[in-house]
Amino acid sequence: MKLNYLLLDVFTRTPLAGNQLAVVLKADGLLDGEMQAIAREFNLSETVFVLKPHGERNTAAIRIFTPHEELPFAGHPTIGAAVVLGLSKKASAVRIEEKIGLVTALFEKLDRRSGEARFGLPRLPGRIAELPDRLPIAQALGIEVDDIGCQAYQPAVFSAGVHFHLVPVRNADVLRRIAVNPAAWHAAFRHEHHSAYVFTLTPDEPHNDLAARMFGMGVGEDPGTGSAAAALIGLLSEQALLATGQTDFVLRQGHEMGRPCRIAIQFRKDQGELVHGAIGGQAIVVGEGELDLGD
Repeated sequence: MKLNYLLLDVFTRTPLAGNQLAVVLKADGLLDGEMQAIAREFNLSETVFVLKPHGERNTAAIRIFTPHEELPFAGHPTIGAAVVLGLSKKASAVRIEEKIGLVTALFEKLDRRSGEARFGLPRLPGRIAELPDRLPIAQALGIEVDDIGCQAYQPAVFSAGVHFHLVPVRNADVLRRIAVNPAAWHAAFRHEHHSAYVFTLTPDEPHNDLAARMFGMGVGEDPGTGSAAAALIGLLSEQALLATGQTDFVLRQGHEMGRPCRIAIQFRKDQGELVHGAIGGQAIVVGEGELDLGD
């Protein structure tokens, strides 16, 4: 069996920056275990498998695997898959079937191997739990208790399909100084996947509004995490002053790793209720190849 694949850098248009992604094409003949084994072989934060859609109006179905498990939804694989499909189908919009539901992404071609995509969240983020005890969080992140919190934002668990512990910190310097303490990690971050998305406001940075780092999911630190940014929309919308209207943010992630990402965040409220959330970003194809799995 031979399968073609593409390698992309997502949330960037610069090769060898952003978040890496493998996209395996025409993967319909693969069993679940084979997909998992291929994801382990690539050993990237996620690998996408492109399949024929169930609905005739839809562009494709995808399945998303980390090296350890399948995910119902993830942001940078959705952006990467949308760019691959947009480039190959020469379409301005693609409809992608994911485990979490149908995702519609708007696509703009930038050049022959890069594009920009934005998609509405298939599930709006919701608050899962409070995180009132700051001491274990500080111990797990190697920072001071007083470093936790940013303006009105307080730690909490949110999910837009994948659970994340959202931890606001005082400023970008605190974000940079994080030193993960593995021995204290699970005591601080007990919910599904044990993942922490640490973020802050960046009023002194002209090109973005927020900065974040993501730890967990079995991959250490991740350079660009769309599903975490989707969860963050829930917390951001709670503190937004507008009762009705739209808000847009630009978030940077991965700078501390040398893999800078830019993630566009958008949400809309109506009479105080969150009614829409979206994630956007660029992606570029940086390589292609063929998997040879034998007879």
